[in-house]
Amino acid sequence: MPSVHAVLSASAAHRWMLCTPSARLEERLKGQLGESTSVFAEEGTKAHALAELKLLRLKGSYGDRDGINEFNYNARREALGEISREMEEATDLYRDIIEEKYLTERGADESAKLLVEQRLDLSPWIPEGFGTGDAIIISSAMLEVCDLKYGKGVPVSAEGNPQTRCYGLGAVHMFGRLWDFDTVRVTIIQPRLDSVTEETLPRAELLDWGANSLKPKAELAWRGKGEYTPGEHCRFCAAKAVCSARVAKSMELFRFDAKPGLIPDESIPELLRVVDIAEDWIRDFRAYALAQAIHGQEWRGYKLVRGRKPPRRWTDEERVREQLIRAGYTPDTFEDVKLKSASQVEKLIGKSAFGAMFSELTVQEEGGLNLVPEADKRPGIAPADTVFADIIDSNE
Repeated sequence: MPSVHAVLSASAAHRWMLCTPSARLEERLKGQLGESTSVFAEEGTKAHALAELKLLRLKGSYGDRDGINEFNYNARREALGEISREMEEATDLYRDIIEEKYLTERGADESAKLLVEQRLDLSPWIPEGFGTGDAIIISSAMLEVCDLKYGKGVPVSAEGNPQTRCYGLGAVHMFGRLWDFDTVRVTIIQPRLDSVTEETLPRAELLDWGANSLKPKAELAWRGKGEYTPGEHCRFCAAKAVCSARVAKSMELFRFDAKPGLIPDESIPELLRVVDIAEDWIRDFRAYALAQAIHGQEWRGYKLVRGRKPPRRWTDEERVREQLIRAGYTPDTFEDVKLKSASQVEKLIGKSAFGAMFSELTVQEEGGLNLVPEADKRPGIAPADTVFADIIDSNE
């Protein structure tokens, strides 16, 4: 899998298309601080590598000369190290979805092709741009680009998604002269959320988006020009903690102009929007300042101190048990036995077995109520007073 990152990466297109100077700002900051990673990113990289192997083995089973046999699969899989049950099941589901899509196209067009981890040239629209299509299925009728998202924290939709559209453009650029497909489909597969979302576009419409929406923004972003535009897209920006535009937006909360007394109701929505931005920035800013101090940066008037010590923990639980038993204590006096949570048991035995054994022995309450912007993709619910009234009416 490619490890080099483009300045204007397709995965960050949703951000630099909205805030065009952000890409160069991120580049400068990463040059000062270095690239950062996380256990989640490393886990995602491993899942993609495993998914790639499973698709290559699938190709080999269908006689594709670009596939791999069982021997090569086992050797390369072993090099990945230990694989969790959850990762195994998630990548199996991803492989099965891709296989079903591939066989559907192959049934209509026996010349259909499946490509795995295909590097794509995005430079006609994005300066020095490139990306990787996790799985690409091509037939005379349609080109489909599938993107694996291993994370489960945030659901991602393919509808209007700039990243997958970029991959679609790259695939059209690479294969459009060889195949006469009129339709392009981009698909996001999140197996840990049991989510598959798609967007299907006429080839001409996708190319029009690339020429008139993507390319002008990419050219501005490449030059570091345009307006800084703070918003939800700041979430994964490397410069989010020290971006002055985000600070200015957050400070609007403290410049609220109102007469003494109660805040008028019509001002509440605007204040809520600024509060969300300010809270996010304050959290990110504190984390940034602490991280830099830990790495040696001295902030005038501040110092590093130790917080309250965490509870003591055993270094060797087995020896502790032996000592207590020798001292005359029985296990029931020093050990607690508790049934693992439903999620932990599901992870232990797998989703299918869990559903068969415990579907009638589990219950899940609704989530708590939150007030979010209308742009949030979650469905809205009736106000609490209305819900309460409905319950009373249904019991009369």
